[in-house]
Amino acid sequence: MTNIVDAAWQRILTTYGEPSRTAESPLLKPFAKLVRIAHAEPLLRQLSPWTGMWELHFSRCTEMDYTWDIPYIGTVRDGRYYVEGPHRNSPRIAETDSAQAAVAMVVDRLPPHCGPAFIGHAGELAAYEKARDSR
Repeated sequence: MTNIVDAAWQRILTTYGEPSRTAESPLLKPFAKLVRIAHAEPLLRQLSPWTGMWELHFSRCTEMDYTWDIPYIGTVRDGRYYVEGPHRNSPRIAETDSAQAAVAMVVDRLPPHCGPAFIGHAGELAAYEKARDSR
């Protein structure tokens, strides 16, 4: 794991991982729980996390443009979680009451040989993998 990935996780844990900020949004408490549980999973902790729209995404690279080959987890207003992806136009995989179950669904769908995160953006990762695989 790189310091860049560690720093990204620490930023997300600091921003969202504390459930004491619940006054800001009804989604913050379940999202805080999700972030802590995802960070506890070693296979996800080696990936670069990013967030948006109360969703937790995982990338195989550390810089934008991120990879879109890993499902992501979002929160629903009733405290439930959904797993979608890996692309925005992919169908919803499932909904669950459990952050642990949502994390397990993502882990079960990780691409082969996933992680640690590549330092760079998705295009650089693709070029690296192409060169590596052509040897």
